[in-house]
Amino acid sequence: METERLSETHQMLRNTIEDFTRKEVASIASKMDQEDYFPRELFRKMGKMGFLGITVPEEYGGAGMDYTAQAIITEAIAHESASLALSYAAHSNLCLDNMFRNGTGEILEDVVPKLCSGEYIGSLAMTEPDSGSDALAMKTHAEPQGKEFLLSGTKTLITNAPYSDAFLVYARTGDSYSAFVVKSTDRGFSRGDKFSKMGMRGSPTGTIYFDEVRLGTERILGKIGDGKNIMLSGLNSERIILAYLFLGVARKALEMALAYSTQRKQSGKQLHEFQLIQEKLAYMYIKYKTSRLLVDEALQKVTANPMDALAAASAVLHASESSEYIAREAIQIHGGYGYVKDFGVERLLRDAILGQIGGGTTEIRKHIVSSNLIKRYKRDNAIP
Repeated sequence: METERLSETHQMLRNTIEDFTRKEVASIASKMDQEDYFPRELFRKMGKMGFLGITVPEEYGGAGMDYTAQAIITEAIAHESASLALSYAAHSNLCLDNMFRNGTGEILEDVVPKLCSGEYIGSLAMTEPDSGSDALAMKTHAEPQGKEFLLSGTKTLITNAPYSDAFLVYARTGDSYSAFVVKSTDRGFSRGDKFSKMGMRGSPTGTIYFDEVRLGTERILGKIGDGKNIMLSGLNSERIILAYLFLGVARKALEMALAYSTQRKQSGKQLHEFQLIQEKLAYMYIKYKTSRLLVDEALQKVTANPMDALAAASAVLHASESSEYIAREAIQIHGGYGYVKDFGVERLLRDAILGQIGGGTTEIRKHIVSSNLIKRYKRDNAIP
């Protein structure tokens, strides 16, 4: 986010989180990737500093800030470790923010504060073995039994699942959909093995199972049948936060390419003096800059109108594609060294590739952009 557009409070937050990531995240980024290591203690430290519950009011253990603050934190973490940023976003935005906005009673008094402090790790559980982009094709269901519900089904490819203590779970309830909070200590809950992934290593991903998990009404978000509305209410802010994650990756890749091209010499000339390298740097910068402008504008639009899917989908579509392009070109500029793990450039590409798969595929985002564009054009007879 451009400094001149930030309030003094947001600028102070940026300085704090960037200092934190330099000291605490940069030193373990390689370890996370090479060993598929998840730094749980660092998560607790992030909780103590108020980063985890950044959008949650202080009375529930949060920092009482906004999505701009969450975006700043996500980008700063992603600049050093995209995998940690992914786990952070899944915990702080997809899970915790949703639970706070729609929870009552025990959820607000017990689960939310523990997620804010880092005592609990959180996950959003939506994807299933047979339903990804088509989330409403889910088979996980919750059957009423007296005043309780019995939850059964499987969720897979869930970020943080191997370590999470609390899950926001969507399930069918008759002809509708509902959202529940499930704890890892609930009877009937179990986990599968952690997946070994191409990228985003250190951000644990896995499968979870529900075998007639008994849930009282205090574990319902909103009320029965509210699931689809709850899902849609947070979808666009989730897209925006994800876009900032890949903006952080793109910035890191561009910085590494610029540093190398001004230091490395070839045939007696610095790399940046070659026209083909100049072309690469020019396009990398333009894609990075247009991503930032688009994502910053989308954040403002979604803050004003949380249902602005056109702005949100456009932002994450462009940011994720640009991130992958910039990371790929950064490897090319580094030549053989770019292919070597010790230099850290190839990790950026492996991490960036998730941007076009996770949190909604590029193909789905294109559909959302085009359908909403047509709808608005028919309404206003103008380009939004």
